[in-house]
Amino acid sequence: MLTINVGVLLAVIVILRLRRRTHSRSRNDEKLTVVIVLALGIIIAPTPLGEGIGDLLGQLASGITDSSR
Repeated sequence: MLTINVGVLLAVIVILRLRRRTHSRSRNDEKLTVVIVLALGIIIAPTPLGEGIGDLLGQLASGITDSSR
């Protein structure tokens, strides 16, 4: 039986939607893209990959904050 990972499917959809030209998108099309990206973020967040990305971004942010002092 074939299974599809929803996170991978949403990532592919986001990549395909972002490859289109910017000026040919309608406002509703842009809103739909934002909703899909948010759904992808919610799906990735509780996974080990999402937690690793969050930790990496947190370290990066704290490093930038510390370097500015």
